[in-house]
Amino acid sequence: MLSRLNRGGCMRLQKYMADCGVASRRASEELIQNGRVTVNGSPAVIGMSVEESDVVLVDGKRIRPEHKRIVLMLYKPRGVVSTSSDESGRKTVQAFVSELPYRLYNVGRLDLNSEGLLLLTNDGELCNHLTHPRYGVEKTYRVVCDGTLSASEIATLTNGVMLEDGITAPAKIANIRRSTTGGTAFSITIHEGRNRQIRRMLEAVGHRTLRLKREAYGPLKLGDLKPGEWRILSEEEIAALSHAARI
Repeated sequence: MLSRLNRGGCMRLQKYMADCGVASRRASEELIQNGRVTVNGSPAVIGMSVEESDVVLVDGKRIRPEHKRIVLMLYKPRGVVSTSSDESGRKTVQAFVSELPYRLYNVGRLDLNSEGLLLLTNDGELCNHLTHPRYGVEKTYRVVCDGTLSASEIATLTNGVMLEDGITAPAKIANIRRSTTGGTAFSITIHEGRNRQIRRMLEAVGHRTLRLKREAYGPLKLGDLKPGEWRILSEEEIAALSHAARI
């Protein structure tokens, strides 16, 4: 369920904003720092507490907690950005769910040229647990890269690759085969969410990613969804996802 105000009636502002469906807690802190949030007419400060009766405005509009929790699975097509807006005018994932009467934000991202399973929700706590590497929620991708992966390269990908932002956590590699394009197709499961992580891992061992598709997030599988299609998760699926995220 969505987080509620505690018994004392107070909640940290950034958590309150997340539960209102504004953004994740981290992104909410950025909004506060940028002076876009006021509480009862005064500029907000990170870490301050609010009560349900307080008037919280973001960009001049009052926000209130969403009482209905929504989690949906979208098949993000290639060429679509995973942000709520884009300065270059490119299509965003929000365009696919614009008819829904909820303010949803992405659970992590898939880069422009990647595709597959992307979760959107108005539950800030669930989003935080799913994206933080501390909770170890696994994500599985189907990858096609150029050339042939050697046994030593597979071992490096499995055990951890040294990138500019540190060594990656161990990954699981499976279903390795020759692709129809002459490269190598395989599945990789990771629980981190670094920017362009899999592409950078392959670059580090000398290969270029030709296709990258997320097929699973925790217990959820993409299934028969086609690019641009989405569906709202059942309560049973949300419960399984929450369990995986240790909520």
